[in-house]
Amino acid sequence: MIRFLILNAFIAVHTIVFCLWAVMLSFFNRDGSLIHRWCAVPWAKTILFVCGVKLEIRGIENLKKGSPGIYMSNHQSYFDIFALLAGLPVDFKFILKKELMRIPILGRAMRSAGYISLDREDSRKAIISMNMAAEKIRNGASVLIFPEGTRSEDGVVREFKKGGFHLALKSGCDIVPVAVVKSRDIVPKGSLKVNKGVIYFRIGGAIPVADCSKKDMNALIEKVRDAVVGLMDVTT
Repeated sequence: MIRFLILNAFIAVHTIVFCLWAVMLSFFNRDGSLIHRWCAVPWAKTILFVCGVKLEIRGIENLKKGSPGIYMSNHQSYFDIFALLAGLPVDFKFILKKELMRIPILGRAMRSAGYISLDREDSRKAIISMNMAAEKIRNGASVLIFPEGTRSEDGVVREFKKGGFHLALKSGCDIVPVAVVKSRDIVPKGSLKVNKGVIYFRIGGAIPVADCSKKDMNALIEKVRDAVVGLMDVTT
């Protein structure tokens, strides 16, 4: 119980401090790159360290330096956020549900970092968000999407939604499959108890979309989902 209280209090205070730091940095950096490097990454790494969570990373060699990508990851726990920021050596922007942007201080910090909110209940606003994301990609930025739309309660990868794939076709940017494994053992969905352990982080090879069209959408979705599922076998 004491560890539970201390860790959650630390995460809350640590997050507030770094959110304020992000807002300060935003006055000197409009594209959010400094916020990612000097704020988001150290914020995530510190939380993993203090909570006793180690990260085992494989697949760094699959990254194409200097080329933007659309990273698609499975989603099991809110600790996925920390694992992705700490383990993916790329300046990327999260595409997140709009509700997170409404959280005081945190929402302001995420907007300062260039993260993009997605309104899943309003198709018109969702299209605007995707157009914003496509523009960022054309300007050289990478984005990260949880195509399941929400965290999996049992760890099984859910069906992928089409939004991120429309973005890929619109931007012509390669999709990079990513798997975060065992984060559910650290903090299951619906729980605040933080367990010690190892999160396995896997990066797959890029899946090109240049020759794909809307008629290839379902096949592309299945291909990416299969790639993510395949990366989740940490015994290989």
